[in-house]
Amino acid sequence: MKSTHRRNATATGALLAAAALLTVGVQAGSASAQPEGSSNATAPKGGPVRNPGALPAQLSPSQRAELIAKAQSTTAATAKELGLGDQEKLLVHDVVKDQDGTTHTRYERTYEGLPVLGGDLVVNRTSADRTQSVSKASTAQLQGVSTAAPADAPAAASAKALDAAKAIGSKADKADAAPRKVVWMAKGVPTLAYETVIGGLQDDGTPNQLHVITDAKTGAKLHQWQGIETGVGNTHYSGQVTLGTSASGSNFTLNDAARGGHKTYNLNRGTSGTGSLFTQSTDTWGNGANSNAATAGADAAYGAGVTWDFYKNVLGRSGIRGDGVAAYSRVHYGNAYVNAFWDDGCFCMTYGDGTGNNDPLTSLDVAGHEMTHGVTAATAGLNYSGESGGLNEATSDIMGTSVEFYANNPSAPGNYLIGEQININGDGTPLRYMDKPSKDGGSADAWYSGVGNLDVHYSSGPANHWFYLASEGSGAKTINGVSYNSPTSDGLPVTGIGRDKAQLIWYKALTSKFNSSTDYAGARAGTIAAATELYGAGSPEVNSVTDAWAAVNVGARSNGGTPTPGKVFESTTRVAIPDSPGPAVTSSVSVTGVTGNAPSALKVGVKITHTYIGDLQIDLVAPNGTSYRLQNSSSDSTANLDKTFTVNASAVAANGTWKLKVQDKGAADTGTITDFKLTF
Repeated sequence: MKSTHRRNATATGALLAAAALLTVGVQAGSASAQPEGSSNATAPKGGPVRNPGALPAQLSPSQRAELIAKAQSTTAATAKELGLGDQEKLLVHDVVKDQDGTTHTRYERTYEGLPVLGGDLVVNRTSADRTQSVSKASTAQLQGVSTAAPADAPAAASAKALDAAKAIGSKADKADAAPRKVVWMAKGVPTLAYETVIGGLQDDGTPNQLHVITDAKTGAKLHQWQGIETGVGNTHYSGQVTLGTSASGSNFTLNDAARGGHKTYNLNRGTSGTGSLFTQSTDTWGNGANSNAATAGADAAYGAGVTWDFYKNVLGRSGIRGDGVAAYSRVHYGNAYVNAFWDDGCFCMTYGDGTGNNDPLTSLDVAGHEMTHGVTAATAGLNYSGESGGLNEATSDIMGTSVEFYANNPSAPGNYLIGEQININGDGTPLRYMDKPSKDGGSADAWYSGVGNLDVHYSSGPANHWFYLASEGSGAKTINGVSYNSPTSDGLPVTGIGRDKAQLIWYKALTSKFNSSTDYAGARAGTIAAATELYGAGSPEVNSVTDAWAAVNVGARSNGGTPTPGKVFESTTRVAIPDSPGPAVTSSVSVTGVTGNAPSALKVGVKITHTYIGDLQIDLVAPNGTSYRLQNSSSDSTANLDKTFTVNASAVAANGTWKLKVQDKGAADTGTITDFKLTF
């Protein structure tokens, strides 16, 4: 829960990182509960699809294993077909198949026997086994890399990794294992490097699994990511539910044999191992109160069961890895631990009990979120940094939300609020808002050039916003008793296609289009391609997907449309911004000759020269004193701001003096307001 100083910010990979949900990183080591209203992969709700053949096929574990074995047997031929060098070999990571027989095979690479990080690729083949297209995480040529390293390189790599781990609170004094020699290909030119993993604990008690990549020849740090992703049950959050349990002699256990053998363990305040499997003499678990240890166990078991059913019945996926094997859950981790996390190393989910041990982090959308990190690791493997890290986080939010709607549980109705039941903020507000992500005080509503510099939990905002807009459309509406009013960055409306279609499109893109380094532009291309395969080129679904991306400032509208220019009022007077803890300063424009109130999509153009724009808190102040927050201070280290914000100012009169109010909230950086423009 404790936030990291903005200058040293790093992804913690747990449920919370500056109050946000978690992920896994690049190749990180680390009776029926069938709810009502479930849908089937071959017939999603919201109407028939244009091309049923493009839907994911439901594969049994043995069918998937057969596809993987077949692909592995032909890796040499595939490498030759792709024009890979003699030093390169392919390893099959996953295979997914569409109902029309199209396969999407995901490969990892080795170079002279060394793992290649960031060298993953997807080969899409027709039912006739003809290569249709190839998607690569990196287009760089993998050749001419010397695999010889200085004798002291491993020791230097360990030292560098320990320094990085200490910066996020780890007290570990050595690496978990000797540094692993790899080829680093995720960023730019392929480089011989070492991957070092540091364990221990982070400063908030979350287990640490920091992967640090260092140049084998120079010792310079190239990259880092966090490998820890931040019967009858009477549950705390979902009411009375049916659980999958097993008989064990005269007792019962929380062992769901019908769902891959998912087990739920009680750590009883411990922080390692599995603790004890929940076991008792009756098949009724918990009483709804946190004082009963089995209550949190029931919530975790229920969440895992519903998530399993969602992936199997809606998306045709048998388990997190598609192999029919369940993860396991651990509850009551630590003492008053305000977090939850996924660890791909143990293939498990872990939940703390919250502040004062009063609010376990075992709500349904959190369970769906956590398990989805495993799905992402098994498929696209989105790197846990930069824009791909934000997309990783958003994938878990999108699918966690979809699981909540799928459950159709009146005690936990579906909504587009993340973590609304676990009371992380202490005031009943949710952790995140998909309709307007910036309402959490840190997430971005739309893409901008520096969004990848945000903590990945905040850079998830544009993709979360896209999912809401693609599902429900823009504007004010009420869904399951919750009011939403989703804006668009270009001021134009978006028509939703329904949640079932939007989640299917995202899943298809995740499993067949995205790779480890996919950014927002790549996510747009991948989802449009997935929508085209499912519904046809130029279909309303493709147009809405495209328009929803434009509405979060990623690409153009489907018809190339742009907002009609309005009347512009501008100030180019330069206003110096004093360094923190200096006062706020303002730039003013006088608006005249505009009839009535300001528009619901008032354009606010802001240009500021500054050495660290994350320091800046920016507000628009209307003539009547109403203040609109444009930007909170954050960890964004980008220099200079040139951005147009959209504000719903329809409640105030247009004419009068409008002010841009800017205050520097972080020491050591200065700047100047150079341009303030309003477009009515």
